[in-house]
Amino acid sequence: MRPEKQLLLDEIKDKITNSKAIVFASYKALEPNKSFAFRSNLAKTGSSLEIVKKRILVKAAGAAQLTISADALEGHIAVIFGEQDPIQMTKAIYQFRSENEDLLEVLGGHFEGVFCSSNDVELLSKLPGREEMRSQFLATLEAPMSQTLAVMEALLTSVMHCLENQAEKTNSSN
Repeated sequence: MRPEKQLLLDEIKDKITNSKAIVFASYKALEPNKSFAFRSNLAKTGSSLEIVKKRILVKAAGAAQLTISADALEGHIAVIFGEQDPIQMTKAIYQFRSENEDLLEVLGGHFEGVFCSSNDVELLSKLPGREEMRSQFLATLEAPMSQTLAVMEALLTSVMHCLENQAEKTNSSN
């Protein structure tokens, strides 16, 4: 193998082993401006897009102990590597896909050692992100306390109103 191809193979293998999530997609006529915008959105989520030849991808995946069938990869292949939050990465992919329907088709993915179909990847994109889940969890913890305080405040307020009414009655009768 030529040194350039070996270098590319090693680079892809390193990305596969260091990524938390990988999404395989088929693309058609990805224009430079759209590609740049897509790459920028992916970079915000801690992900990167690589255009890889099928043979190189299959060899690099094999070297990283990840089995990929070359038959399952149709068309020109784009590989999205997620180094940070996989959910945010899938959200960015499906946002781009919804804006440019004919350009990108998700073929599948690999998340934390498990292969996922394109439907599974789409379902992952619909899950709430880490920050959303944190805020929902905090709201769940906070709700009982705030409701208890609201009930206590209402009780104290009603007692105070009763005392004020009683004081007004005694003042008006004198």
